[in-house]
Amino acid sequence: MSVVANIAISMLVLIVIFLTIGVPIAVSIGISSAISMLLMLPANIAFPTSAQRIFAGSDSFSLIAIPFFVLAGNIMNNGGIATRLVNAAKVLSGKQAGSLAITNIIANMFFGAISGSAAAAAAAIGGVMGPREKEEGYDPNYSVAANVASAPTGTLIPPSNTMIVFSTVAGSVSIAALFLAGYIPGIIWGLGCILYAKKEAKKRGYISQETFTGKEKLLTLWQAVPSLLLIVIIVGGILSGVFTPTEASAISVVYSLLLSMFYKSIKLSDLPKIILDSAVTTGIITFMIGVSSIMSWAMAFTEIPDLIAQSVLGITSNKYVILLVINIILLIVGTFMDATPAILIFTPIFLPIVTKLGVNPVHFGIIIVMNLAVGIITPPVGTVLFTGCKVGGVTIEGVIKDILPYFAIIAVCLLLVTFIPELSLFIPKLAGLI
Repeated sequence: MSVVANIAISMLVLIVIFLTIGVPIAVSIGISSAISMLLMLPANIAFPTSAQRIFAGSDSFSLIAIPFFVLAGNIMNNGGIATRLVNAAKVLSGKQAGSLAITNIIANMFFGAISGSAAAAAAAIGGVMGPREKEEGYDPNYSVAANVASAPTGTLIPPSNTMIVFSTVAGSVSIAALFLAGYIPGIIWGLGCILYAKKEAKKRGYISQETFTGKEKLLTLWQAVPSLLLIVIIVGGILSGVFTPTEASAISVVYSLLLSMFYKSIKLSDLPKIILDSAVTTGIITFMIGVSSIMSWAMAFTEIPDLIAQSVLGITSNKYVILLVINIILLIVGTFMDATPAILIFTPIFLPIVTKLGVNPVHFGIIIVMNLAVGIITPPVGTVLFTGCKVGGVTIEGVIKDILPYFAIIAVCLLLVTFIPELSLFIPKLAGLI
């Protein structure tokens, strides 16, 4: 084995060791990459190159969209928008078995699509729906399972920060195309959750008694229109060429702030904390992207992607088998690593492999985002799982039994999206972006 290959393996082993002993992900990636640079180059070249890669990795116009979308999501999470979306979802779900759980799922799809954050959706919608479901006799574990399982639809239905990160790492992949590609997979995920929630509700006898008059339905839907209009403005503006995705993120901040103030659910005194929280989140993401750029450079220098591609393609050239293997790897990775660093690490490794097999990069972007979205509801990391359980007042041990069937359904949805490319590519092709 060559010296370069040994250095590459050492870098990956160091990352695993650091993560195992509890070192933060960004620091683990940065130190491991810097050490590999020192093994490859003299110190007077390695250190300046590492510093340059941090700045180069963070210096992307498209990345400016992330802090704006994060800020917009935090404003919405504090701005009373969730309640109006829940009411609209309640009207749409109607009087049926498990209507409150179905309302929760639909509202998560709405809110996730607007805020771009699964954790925000689980907290905001779960906080509104939990007490209502408890009043109607729903088992809290059943309610939390439906909330947690459907919250990640917001990472697929645009806007999505993880798609922006993938676009940046992948290079020439259009953010607009990725945004549109996420709609059908996100809706399929949500529909799968709805079908199971309804089936289980029938078994448990959760039948809603609440009814609405025609006038009440129209009024409730009308009140939700201003919130939902943000999706139309962002996606419509990008597709029509009125503004770029980055400009759309800034518009989403202004719109969500004005809307929250119009609803009188947010005050100027609330803004400093909201902005500070958004800045901290943005700083973490940006730093992670910067240090991951060192690793990407080191991997390219040591030819890790090529070595892995040759190894995988040497075993089999069957596209479907390779995609299945990649799915399994990403599902495992997602259970202990957040989506952003996972995309930064594994996109340069897997993208060259799948493109050689003829997989469209936009389609692969949806595959990787969807796989890692499963990780945020899976222990031990499972940020959305922890958030949902905390909001719902239940333990993870208690909710696991109720959420396991959702994992099976999500796995089927993932396989459909993986092996039927048109589910991802149909809308981007229709819009002329592919």
